[in-house]
Amino acid sequence: MNQPAVTTRRVLTRRGVVWLGQTCNLRCRFCYFQARIEAKDHPEHPFMALDKAKAIFDTLRNHYGNNAIDIQGGEPTIYPGIEELCSHSATIGLMPTLITNALVLAKREACQRLKDSGVRDLLVSVHGLGKNYDDVVGVPGAHVKQMAALDNCVAVGMPVRFNCVLTKSSLPHLADVARLAVSVGARAVNFIAFNPFEDQQKGERSLEDVAAYSEVAPPLVEALDVLRAAGIEANVRYFPLCQVPEAYRQHLYNFQQLPYDLHEWDYASWSWTDMKPQRTREGGLSPLISLRQANFRSPMYKGVPNYLDDPNISVDDEYRHSALIRAREHCGYKYGPACAACGAQDICDGFHGDYAAFFGFGELAPIAAPSAGPITDPRHYISQQRKTVEPEDAGWAL
Repeated sequence: MNQPAVTTRRVLTRRGVVWLGQTCNLRCRFCYFQARIEAKDHPEHPFMALDKAKAIFDTLRNHYGNNAIDIQGGEPTIYPGIEELCSHSATIGLMPTLITNALVLAKREACQRLKDSGVRDLLVSVHGLGKNYDDVVGVPGAHVKQMAALDNCVAVGMPVRFNCVLTKSSLPHLADVARLAVSVGARAVNFIAFNPFEDQQKGERSLEDVAAYSEVAPPLVEALDVLRAAGIEANVRYFPLCQVPEAYRQHLYNFQQLPYDLHEWDYASWSWTDMKPQRTREGGLSPLISLRQANFRSPMYKGVPNYLDDPNISVDDEYRHSALIRAREHCGYKYGPACAACGAQDICDGFHGDYAAFFGFGELAPIAAPSAGPITDPRHYISQQRKTVEPEDAGWAL
């Protein structure tokens, strides 16, 4: 098996994403699709037809130029025809990843079938260990099944990465999750902080699950140290830059940094797949849309003369504009008063508005500007990180 390379070069990702439907075999209490998973009559709850999913994949490959895809549910391993869909994806040059809890893969033959269908890797949601994990996901025995699934992945040679949500309950387990990642040879671990998406925008977050950044930082840094020592890529999503020591900021990916992570989603195709017709069982697909057209729908750019055809707007500019829209308009991020004195404000989202409503801005610790002046390049810190590049991506990513 070809091993991945590592690089500090930062280029825009070519990975797409699809949501097959919000049907799941777990009930994670922090899930940002929880209302859609519970409500069987929600238009996004049922899985879409196989032909519709294939049409979305074809569009991502042939129009948007994506060469990899994250396949989500709900839980994609219980999608009827998942092997056929993954085989189609691999055949057209769209290397498939499943974002999964992996419980179905406690049966080795299920894991082998996915590997044989062309799945490149699994992004396994490991949100704690033991009884703690079972409590968080609402299913007794889930941890035991997940550990069996990881053993099966190792046995059949299925590469894995981890996602771990930084809830209060997961904090005591972060270092052990990192050690588990080392033991199974995970290629990357993503720690996901106060998540700004979907159902959680409706005031359904609870202080039972949401930890303060100052509470998260010490166990997070400990876990990052474990992964750094083992040479495993580690990423932290949606965490303000000022909340960790400078040496760890290379791991922090907020909206302006996300497009430069090859394992994250391309804003151009994401703008299209996030439209409701591409997330529901019924109906045809939406008309295609470019990233610049998607940006122009925002009040931030709608009044800008010649925005749609301004030759001075580069591709990187388009992605940065999209990042600002996603952070400020879609997710309600805010800067606190102390942010005005921060030398990294231009590349940081600040605090999510709901987080600030819980905890305020007292944790802000402005970063001193370098001697050259305030930091304006979103890649300033992440360019120091050594990131994994899959063999199939080496030709353009290295």
